[in-house]
Amino acid sequence: MLLLRRHLLPLLRVVSPLPARIYHRACLLSTSTSASAAPFSLEDYLIAACGLAPTQARKTAQKAFDEASRESRKPFEEISNCRLNSASNPDAVLALLSGVGLSRADVTAVIVADPLLLRSSPKNIGPRLLALRDRFGLSAAQIARFLLVGSRSVRSCDVIPRLEFFISFFGSFEQLLVIIKKSYRILTRDIEKVIKPNIALLRQCGVSVRQIAQLNSRVLGFSTERLKELVVRAEELGVPRSSRMFWQAVTVVAQNTEEKLAARLVFLKGTLGCHESEVSTAVAKMPTILGISEKCLHRKIQFLIKEVGLEPQYIVQRPALFAFSLEKRLMPRHCVIKVLLAKGLLDRKKSFYSLVQYGEEIFKLRYIDSHKDSVPGLADVYATGGVMPSAV
Repeated sequence: MLLLRRHLLPLLRVVSPLPARIYHRACLLSTSTSASAAPFSLEDYLIAACGLAPTQARKTAQKAFDEASRESRKPFEEISNCRLNSASNPDAVLALLSGVGLSRADVTAVIVADPLLLRSSPKNIGPRLLALRDRFGLSAAQIARFLLVGSRSVRSCDVIPRLEFFISFFGSFEQLLVIIKKSYRILTRDIEKVIKPNIALLRQCGVSVRQIAQLNSRVLGFSTERLKELVVRAEELGVPRSSRMFWQAVTVVAQNTEEKLAARLVFLKGTLGCHESEVSTAVAKMPTILGISEKCLHRKIQFLIKEVGLEPQYIVQRPALFAFSLEKRLMPRHCVIKVLLAKGLLDRKKSFYSLVQYGEEIFKLRYIDSHKDSVPGLADVYATGGVMPSAV
């Protein structure tokens, strides 16, 4: 195999020459063990061992260089002991992945997602990969899905005790997978010193396990002191700990500076022409409106007032209107409502707010499918986002 690789790789370089800078950095991954041996090239290895096309191999290798430099905070050329001075360590890693049941396609996808896995110590990641299969009973497909988002935690720490805790806390592996897709870093945090104290604090604030699962997962990895500060800031927004929206307030303050949130409050007050107390009530009902950009808020407010004809007070009392997409929900449904009202097929007492709250299937069944004979083009109006043909 090694002899075949030595003959094939020079040919691959001729077919798809690599940029000089990148190829030079690829060769810097190693120093050859003998004068006659060719230096190890990560791009070439990705092509030969993982089946990547030259362009994809180049991008994946560049990703490895960038991440390695970022993690070590050094130029890549200064990073030593990267375990990529030959094919032996990468080969061992690929063998471990195959050994827990991953197909060649799954192995390739995992390496493309996290090429630095190839420089991991087989002695460290081997038992962790085996535990996914033997201790947790995960299928090969589940292991592959986990590694696509969590391989960095597998190579950076003993992830098994953390997985045990989180699977138990959130109730299932599948639920945990949803959470770590937002941020794998919670799997690298200390359970006893960080995660458990943060969970205890949130539970004291009335945040349920289900709501903790809906939090931005990075919040759980913050220091407990920082989380305490976020709790105070959430309360200062006018959202009490007893509110079922408190977890949303914590998320909003975690993602935005105090100055940004203050500016958003001023913007809402000025654009809607409402009193400060009315805006505070709206925030208490739906804290996430403070996380919506001013441009997006302005477009929705203008549409609701000028096109739909709603009063600012009506809007501010129903902040959930801001949660709906303008293009996918508000505009198409407004157009359907206009058509049905014009043809006398809709009760005028039916509020716009109640109509946009319906789920997609129910709305289509009640207000589009039921009128397909009397208003044939109505479905097209809705499907095109509120663009009304003249024939309707």
